[in-house]
Amino acid sequence: MPMDHRTQTRLSSMGRGFEIVRALGELSERGDAATVQSIARELDRDRSQVSRTLAVLSNLGFVVRDGDLSYSLSWNWYATAQELTDQRLQTVGMAALDALSAELGQACFLSILQGDSTVTILESVPADSRMIGSWRGRAYPAFCSDAGRAVLWDATDREIRAVFSATEFDSPGPNAPGSIEDFVDRLRQDRERGYAIVDQEAEPGLYSVAAPVWDFRGEVIAAIQVVGERKALHARTAECGTAVRDAADRLSHRLGAASR
Repeated sequence: MPMDHRTQTRLSSMGRGFEIVRALGELSERGDAATVQSIARELDRDRSQVSRTLAVLSNLGFVVRDGDLSYSLSWNWYATAQELTDQRLQTVGMAALDALSAELGQACFLSILQGDSTVTILESVPADSRMIGSWRGRAYPAFCSDAGRAVLWDATDREIRAVFSATEFDSPGPNAPGSIEDFVDRLRQDRERGYAIVDQEAEPGLYSVAAPVWDFRGEVIAAIQVVGERKALHARTAECGTAVRDAADRLSHRLGAASR
């Protein structure tokens, strides 16, 4: 059934609105002032049409007019995007863990950073796993945890020092980092490799590989890790590392992250 004129007009107006929002975001990202003139030039549109659309978007609270007559995106966009990211991290993240666990036959987890600890928010464990209990909701010191270096992947040395400023580097794992400098050095090696290797740092015999998950802002918000006994995983390090990195990249893409 053909659309009536009013429906076509609404869709046309929505299209113009989204085009202008996209152009505004791109101009701002490049560091250029997003004025009526610059947006019109970016889109090759009439200034009066751009001005009217911006006025409507401003009244709806989607854009903000700044003192220099330029426009910026309202925080409503970021709040909505963050809420969507949190929801997708749960739903898409669970699917990613299930697929990874099935591929490798190992326990897989999704963790986030809280203070100087990592907290497991999702897990997928094979039926024949010997793991006792659940790790969901449990915190573990980030300096020696399976996900610790992966969740701090994009942090600067100064930020890492701030996270661990009051942390005692004391772990039952025989290979745990002994200091912030040790942690930072291992993180540099992980970055070069493309995934983190945590070899008996949390406890004897425990081995894991992990990779960071990025969001639409280009920030690391979580980590996926594969965890198991060292005698079973050590020989499969490259296989597991590639698989966990690919899974983290796919999840990042679903969260709006740019390709890396």
